Amino acid sequence: MKKKTALPVVLLLLLLIPFACEDKYEVEQKYSYFEPIYTTAAEIRASVGVVAPQEIKEAGKIYIKDNWLFVNEVGKGIHVIDNSNPKAPVTKNFLNIPGNYDLAVKGNILYADSYIDLLAIDISDKSDIKIVKRLEGIFSVYNRMGSGIDPVKGIITSWKEKENVTVTTSRNQIQPWGGFWMRSDVVAFSQVSSMKTASVPGNPATTGIGGSMARFTIEGDYLYMLDAGNVHSVSIKTLENPIAKSKNMIAWDIETIFPHEGKLFFGAQSGMYIFGLDDPEKPTQISRYAHVRSCDPVVVEGDLAYVTLRSGTTCQGFTNQLEVIDIKDLTNPVLLKIYPMTNPHGLGIDNKNLFICDGDDGLKIYDATDHLKISDNQLAHYKNINTYDVIPYNNVAIMTGKDGIYQFDYSNPKDIKLLSKVMISNQ
Repeated sequence: MKKKTALPVVLLLLLLIPFACEDKYEVEQKYSYFEPIYTTAAEIRASVGVVAPQEIKEAGKIYIKDNWLFVNEVGKGIHVIDNSNPKAPVTKNFLNIPGNYDLAVKGNILYADSYIDLLAIDISDKSDIKIVKRLEGIFSVYNRMGSGIDPVKGIITSWKEKENVTVTTSRNQIQPWGGFWMRSDVVAFSQVSSMKTASVPGNPATTGIGGSMARFTIEGDYLYMLDAGNVHSVSIKTLENPIAKSKNMIAWDIETIFPHEGKLFFGAQSGMYIFGLDDPEKPTQISRYAHVRSCDPVVVEGDLAYVTLRSGTTCQGFTNQLEVIDIKDLTNPVLLKIYPMTNPHGLGIDNKNLFICDGDDGLKIYDATDHLKISDNQLAHYKNINTYDVIPYNNVAIMTGKDGIYQFDYSNPKDIKLLSKVMISNQ
């Protein structure tokens, strides 16, 4: 009797041969990648200081305190602007703070990040600004470049592109140096490192106001700061002596933080989180409102939360809209209405005047008295401006755009007027 040939087994062996040989042959690859440039922590810390006024080239977060406007120069520091006359703001000086992206102010102390450090800066005399304390190594992940700390080389402060690099490797070998790389429009981290380093209670000092894109905020005697998916709770009972108290996980995709009546509202790519502060050192979750994946700043007024969702490379998703959410019952947020938008970024609300930075579609201002008919009650639309964030307060709205920082008088919502514009050089 003839034996049948084990054809399936033979075919299987043939299919496996390429994988078995995967590590035994070499290929030549040509690609581009970004190589990190390191700066030591000592060099970074020594370079912090006050210098003469600088041009604004890339405006980031904005913050107001009394008659002063603070504008973050992305990754570089903070412009200090006298805004006592919104029609003619005057830049007084520039705080050179490498690795700065966020800030908050209470009393005469400004809190700012500098890569992995937190700085407490005395701004009581704007001509003689001084660092009064530094919390070293408090942040495990910093800015939009993610973690980038080497205990020997220092901190990644920029990237240098290496073009048309040709290497001979095994098929599955990763890039030659093992860090951050880009090829064919794909961006990924192959290794992520981290580094650990070793006034008076009851002060009636007032707190400033940040925008909806903020990752720093102050509530009571505590400064809250986002760090990847975590929030740091820092006691500022003595303003010039911030003390780190805890670091608590919120959600891996949180992006913004907004305080309201003793609660913290976190905007995340997957939803809005509401946290209570019964123990201010350990915020506890009250509820979560889920939405489709997109970038998500949030502001609150009364019993309503306003959330903008936008698409984009880092935001994923394809949704561009404003959502109005009922938060009377904090344990059960309820969606009331959705309004289509173009590509909304930051937003702000003051006394039912709703301001939305709709990306390339400009600044849109609405009367939100009837939250179910917001789109029917547009007060103004400033087109041809690429807009980012806005702070409406005391009848003046301060808005950051790609080409400038605008201020609008909305004391008469039916006759909103442009007061001034500080140019951004974009160079």
